[in-house]
Amino acid sequence: MKIMSWLLTVACLLSFTSCSTAVKQPPLKTVPHVDLNRYTGDWYVYANIPYSLEKGKVGTLDRYALRPDGKMDNIFLFRRGSLDAPLEQWKGVAWVHNKESNAEWRVQFVWPLRVPYLIIDLDADYQWSVVGYPNRKLAWVLSRQPTLDEATYKGILKRLEAQGYDPAKLVKVPQNLP
Repeated sequence: MKIMSWLLTVACLLSFTSCSTAVKQPPLKTVPHVDLNRYTGDWYVYANIPYSLEKGKVGTLDRYALRPDGKMDNIFLFRRGSLDAPLEQWKGVAWVHNKESNAEWRVQFVWPLRVPYLIIDLDADYQWSVVGYPNRKLAWVLSRQPTLDEATYKGILKRLEAQGYDPAKLVKVPQNLP
């Protein structure tokens, strides 16, 4: 069963990297600098462009913690289909790929697959963040709280569009509200 799960993960992730878009777009622009100590902690997945491994997941949250070896634990917490479902988690590791900005990472949940994690928009107070993927088929809007005000979200969508994303593809993720 573990082999089948691994093969499914490999097939899905390879499909992200092997597909090319019809129109060649410039590379995504990351933010100039990320303070990793401020970035660590819990981030609710407020919205995303869902892909096969995230479809049906609700109450999702990414948790980042710095490790002594310079890498980060990346724990993805979620519930399947219902906010009342049991909490599950996937454990991964992340590391900074571009040490000048700290805005370009690699993330690995299954060896040997490493996927890009590009921080392309970030609140000055680290209350929300946007993570992009080079081919623009994936994106995540993260928030320190389970909700974002609509004006902030609309601004994020405009900036995503300016980077070549189709904002209509983003879907808000149901969250448990306090």
